[in-house]
Amino acid sequence: MSRSPSLHALRAFEAAARVSSFARASEELHLSPSAVSHQVRALEQHFGRPLFVRANRQVSLTPDGERLFVVLTQAFSSIHGICAELSPPEQAQGLSVHCTPSFAAKWLGPRLPSFIAQHPEIHIRLSSNAEPFDLMRHEGIDIAIAYGTAPHRSGLTTQSLGQEELVALCSPEFAQSNDSTDASILEKVICLDSSFSPVRWPDWFALNGLPLPTSRNGPSFDRGSLVVAAAVQGLGVALETLRFAQAEVDDGSLVRFGGDSVRSIKRDLHFLCYRTRDQDSAKVQKFCQWILARTAGGEHFAL
Repeated sequence: MSRSPSLHALRAFEAAARVSSFARASEELHLSPSAVSHQVRALEQHFGRPLFVRANRQVSLTPDGERLFVVLTQAFSSIHGICAELSPPEQAQGLSVHCTPSFAAKWLGPRLPSFIAQHPEIHIRLSSNAEPFDLMRHEGIDIAIAYGTAPHRSGLTTQSLGQEELVALCSPEFAQSNDSTDASILEKVICLDSSFSPVRWPDWFALNGLPLPTSRNGPSFDRGSLVVAAAVQGLGVALETLRFAQAEVDDGSLVRFGGDSVRSIKRDLHFLCYRTRDQDSAKVQKFCQWILARTAGGEHFAL
């Protein structure tokens, strides 16, 4: 029987392949970058073929490296799963969740009490940032809620949190003063939107067959919650998801601009992400089941 490579070398390779960097892999494994590089080089010498293409500080997999990475991802996932099954239940478990500030403030935060009531043994640690977040490079985070587009890469499981309705919204007072979608009215309307949203005003105008105003000088905000707040204050018309604005619609502080005469845009905008190897983790399963139940079947907005 041929001698198998060391588990340390295989683990170093898997980490470097997952994050596309020896330096980031070294941080995860608490080793020096040279130690990770040495482990990977030893693995390449063992197989007699290159596993990475090295370019500056980034590395990419060769076809042979990709084959090995796919198998190792499955193997390490199985190891994590059986270890989780055999380990005694913890009295308190920490679950780190990352999402955008608007999702945290407008949707997840108000609903977390129900999860905590159902699972008091799980301690939620919530972090937020508006910038794109790569879960595979942050071992300290268990679950990420991606916004805009669904991330796809080896070792990551991604699932949509359901289709959302993006609506043109304004204050009741604003609607009374601008009660038409005629071109002359639209030319004067201040359009508010989020700089991070993949859905923009030209999409809305095109969907409704309306002329795009020639002068669009409305402010742009770096998060949806600020767009909603600006519309409530009467600054203009917000193009935003009801996932962030349903409370304001329900209490009457926002109404649909144009009423029933205009159409809204429907898109999948938020995506549940976790490392595939954690799919058998009880705490990850419980959170995923909870949030998917809250966003399934049109229940996006129920508290």
